[in-house]
Amino acid sequence: MDYKDVLQTFLAETAEHLGEMEEVLISLEDHPGDEEAIKTIFRIAHTIKGNSSCMGMDSVAHFAHAFEDALAHLQDRSLLATGRSVALLLPAVDGLRQIVARAAAGDDRALPEEEALLARIMEIEDDSTEPTAPAAFQKLDSALARADHRGSLRVDTGKLDRMLNLASEMIIARGRLRQVLGACGLENREEVAQPVEAIDRLFLEFQDSILKIRMVPLSPIFRQYTRTVRDLAEATGKLARLVVEGGEAEVDTSVAEHLRDPLTHIIRNAIDHGIETPAARIQKGKAPCGRISVRANQQGDQIIIRISDDGAGLNRDRIIEQARLRGIIADPSVLTDQAIHRLILQPGFSTAERVTEISGRGVGMDVVCRNIEAIRGSVEISTHSGEGTTITIRLPLTLAIIDGFVVGVGDETYVIPVDSVTGCLELVRSAEPGGLINLRGEAVPYVRLRKLFRISGDPPERESLIIVRHEAGQAGFAVDDLYGEGQVVIKPLGKLFKQLVGVSGSTVLDNGRVALVLDIPALVQESALHYRSI
Repeated sequence: MDYKDVLQTFLAETAEHLGEMEEVLISLEDHPGDEEAIKTIFRIAHTIKGNSSCMGMDSVAHFAHAFEDALAHLQDRSLLATGRSVALLLPAVDGLRQIVARAAAGDDRALPEEEALLARIMEIEDDSTEPTAPAAFQKLDSALARADHRGSLRVDTGKLDRMLNLASEMIIARGRLRQVLGACGLENREEVAQPVEAIDRLFLEFQDSILKIRMVPLSPIFRQYTRTVRDLAEATGKLARLVVEGGEAEVDTSVAEHLRDPLTHIIRNAIDHGIETPAARIQKGKAPCGRISVRANQQGDQIIIRISDDGAGLNRDRIIEQARLRGIIADPSVLTDQAIHRLILQPGFSTAERVTEISGRGVGMDVVCRNIEAIRGSVEISTHSGEGTTITIRLPLTLAIIDGFVVGVGDETYVIPVDSVTGCLELVRSAEPGGLINLRGEAVPYVRLRKLFRISGDPPERESLIIVRHEAGQAGFAVDDLYGEGQVVIKPLGKLFKQLVGVSGSTVLDNGRVALVLDIPALVQESALHYRSI
């Protein structure tokens, strides 16, 4: 193992240690006498000091040693774990992150502001004054990715991506082989069928194993927001704590990467717009400290994440007022409560009376919606006035392999994710490119894929209408042919096609044809079916 590999292992372990240290420090504010928590923090600081010394990072070891000395005061009870002492130790964690990142880049020295913080830490037993952290650490973003690596083998994600790509190619090759055997009349012959079935069985087990290797627990992702909630609440004059439930649920690492920004924006909004000040909460009969909970559980091939707060809830009247001012709606009486709540996901939409460093520009929830829908997920909003708001995110467990419904329009072939399809029916040819259809008493808007993708030629006398669901209801897409359902491998689009609206990727079918995989949420938005249905 060369130095680069050792360094990556050191950085990953240190990121894990600092994340755990941060979480335990925050817990000490509520449980200052927790001796086991103090021992845990001390042990982590000692480990970082030892590891950094082995790596030759003297500045990190020196800083960790001072941190260790400060923690010794907590152990011998000469210093209590009050909010003031924790408020100084938390920026010290940030300082360690920054020093480690810089030392890893070859700059093994402490900056003046770090020296000043170091001096303050070494005098931390004097708890008579309110500690203030240097400005350099007030809004420091973590330089290290946090992840839980306990009891696991660290593997470069590029290698996992390569393994998954090979498995994907095997799916395509397997489909081609079955088609060739069928065309030659050999598929049902016993001497061929048995080994083919054995290969299929082994391959499916192999594929399942690869997908499981790529799965990562959500708990480390959720718990990194413990510090975020505390600091943002303090910055807004509020009290709030994060509660994590169901963090043992797992998702594909590629899905996890898309979760960080949406979770950040949702939590920031919950604190700024939802959680009330301690005085206001007491007046309403609530506990002065607000509660933000993040829960996750698996349902079939989806992961369900719910972010809830016990704050004031969404202001329906304020949302309607802002929507009218922006010309988004004219008559709110025709909209359901769910449709009104979803207006906060519109680009540039905000109910804030002024712009702050935390929110107010109408960008956050727009980012949430776009990022989640980009990975075939959905966002739902539920709120109760005076009781709080819940944001529900539904995500696929993996992005690489899906069950798809293959359809044809003219000479083109498309794949619609099966989890979006609610039904299929026959559509008698109409001269109109789209319209409304009565589906069990519900008026469902539809449009021809031929029109959306500007495919030349006339549609057949009888078309098929694929009914799909989206956040605001259902919509339909008329196609020429139905080719059936099957498992497909999603390949990313090339640079030339990145801006192609309504398409999330491509795939190679059993017959060797290339088909585009449709992005249903984007396609619904592009065709304006979303607005016609609400």
